[in-house]
Amino acid sequence: MTTSFGRVGVLYGGVSAEREVSLMSGAGVCAALREAGVDAHLFDTGRQSLAELAAAGFERVFIALHGRFGEDGTVQGALELLRIPYTGSGPLASGLAMDKIATKHLWLQHGLPTPRFAMLNSQSPLDGLADDLGLPLIVKPAHEGSTLGLTRVESAAQLPQALALACQHDDCALAEQFIRGRELTVPILGAGDDARALPVIEIIAPQGNYDYEHKYVSDETQYICPAQLPDSLARQVQALCVQAYRILGCEGWGRADVMLDAQNRPWLLEMNTSPGMTGHSLVPMGAKANGMSYAELCVAILATARCKVRAPLAH
Repeated sequence: MTTSFGRVGVLYGGVSAEREVSLMSGAGVCAALREAGVDAHLFDTGRQSLAELAAAGFERVFIALHGRFGEDGTVQGALELLRIPYTGSGPLASGLAMDKIATKHLWLQHGLPTPRFAMLNSQSPLDGLADDLGLPLIVKPAHEGSTLGLTRVESAAQLPQALALACQHDDCALAEQFIRGRELTVPILGAGDDARALPVIEIIAPQGNYDYEHKYVSDETQYICPAQLPDSLARQVQALCVQAYRILGCEGWGRADVMLDAQNRPWLLEMNTSPGMTGHSLVPMGAKANGMSYAELCVAILATARCKVRAPLAH
């Protein structure tokens, strides 16, 4: 019976476009923690206030929120002020990883491979963009997850509509070079020098379209775990993803998305600091391939909960 964690809150729901996914993730995590003997309680940040969170008496919380106001550093900052230990990355790393453009700048500064890109807003001129990045190219919101607002642009004529869709979700959009190849993802656990990658997973979506439907609803998407890669290449991809995770200052857990091109070169797309924990989710899949059950994974992540901002010394 695991009782050393005290009263635990599982933060889920929230107010982002990924609310429905978060409701599934949180319910799964809470049930698994209870199964492991943890005194776990669901707390919907989209329906309950910070005052209620402060009064709930949680000794630590598991963040099962996705998207804005849950994965972007905002709730992490609130938990720091409340001095409630929490899972996952701190406010800065969460905010950086949620900002796809800031993430790319950091990776490029450290010499890590990521597709060429341009930053756009609703007024940006689009002339020459297709020539600069090549076609097809990807347009997506800069601060959104779950492929929401994403368009694969096949011709320059599609760019205005793609940008308009992305800007419905965000003030800032990202146009990105399209990498043809295999879609991979790598779950990561831990922090700093102790961060380690779980097995590489390959995602094979119908017509290569790994959208919201194929992520969370459809059973047509295939997942190969571990991915069928030469050992040396799998280790290279894992090492790259751990490096990318450390550069952003991530901790606790995360998941890096990667494209592997025709020459077997990996290209980093983005880092997820509060990945899905649903029946279709990939971190539990990677953990299972490593001999760790869903409940064991949840407990292991919960065990890393802490406040990341050091409290000032008392005067």
